[in-house]
Amino acid sequence: MKYSLFVAVAAAFASGVSAADAVKGAAEGFAKGVTGGGNAAPVYPQTTKQLISYLADSSPRVIVLTKTFDFTGTEGTVTSTGCAPWGTASNCQVAINKDNWCGNYQPKAPKVASIKYDAAGVLGMTIGSNKSLIGQGAKGVIKGKGVRIVSNAKNIIIQNVRFTDINPEYVWGGDAITINGADMIWIDHVTTDLISRQHIVLGNGASGRVTISNCDINGATAWSATCDGHHYWGMYFTGSNDLVTLKGNYIHHTSGRSPKVAGNTVLHAVNNYFYANSQHAFEGDAGAKIVAEGNIFQNVVQAMQSGLAGKWFSAPATLNAQCQKFLGHACQLNSYGTSGALTGTDTSILASFSGKNVASAAPAANIKNIPQIAGYGKI
Repeated sequence: MKYSLFVAVAAAFASGVSAADAVKGAAEGFAKGVTGGGNAAPVYPQTTKQLISYLADSSPRVIVLTKTFDFTGTEGTVTSTGCAPWGTASNCQVAINKDNWCGNYQPKAPKVASIKYDAAGVLGMTIGSNKSLIGQGAKGVIKGKGVRIVSNAKNIIIQNVRFTDINPEYVWGGDAITINGADMIWIDHVTTDLISRQHIVLGNGASGRVTISNCDINGATAWSATCDGHHYWGMYFTGSNDLVTLKGNYIHHTSGRSPKVAGNTVLHAVNNYFYANSQHAFEGDAGAKIVAEGNIFQNVVQAMQSGLAGKWFSAPATLNAQCQKFLGHACQLNSYGTSGALTGTDTSILASFSGKNVASAAPAANIKNIPQIAGYGKI
């Protein structure tokens, strides 16, 4: 056995492949069991075109990023009209008039005659089934373009990658990670920052089982829809039949939609650290079933937007019997520091967890180090 291990490691070094260029750990929660590219030999794209090809093809792949892939300018620029519905100050985002959005939804907003933005950011790269996209150390950066997991794609892992600088001045200039009509997706130790619109979006189609863990959702920006340095368009979960585990993430310097939950989405938000939100974190709209436990809210004006129709269970200790029955563990209290609080004790939504893979939960006091360990380059 020792000889076999030696031969395997020696072969890896001989071929230029690092034995460390593989997925670390395993997904918890709803996407437990995802394997991505599995044991496929790693590939190391050198150009943006090669990266696009590896992601989209039909072969199982472990795709290792060893540098920054800068898509800025690769598809040219677009000049169009827009509007300024959030004000004309220099720290306000401007909206691109995509599909006549300005005319349909903001007809009274000041018009912007000329907007120039990067075309590559608008539509992300397509990822096919059975893929692992991983960064090597702190080198795996994708600049100016996101990714799309759509059209029944499944069994995909994105780990230790940073997505950044996707037309951040403008709304409708592109999302970082889009999932729509997919299943068994694990996003882990990913950093997103300076994004035009959504950092992570689950669209209207059913996206099955998704786990988002140990990510750094960084909303600090010079351009915002709330004009205050806090990004409004954080995460958007509105699928028609989605199971989403959101665990161990650092979600900070946002001002809304952190996340927005609607459609028919079951969300287990556990052991996340929410920090410096200037307006509200959660939006639980019609169709949302949200269980939130063991989270920290620090300097968050509102932990949840009030008056929405979503169903909530915010894990009060008095209902531990129901937690044990459906979640398989004792409920963990949420913690608040200079923050608004979650409310909601709808135990009916706990039945949605029955028979599913449910992530474990630690006391909020045990997760104070999340800002130091979440995101790319920290695994």
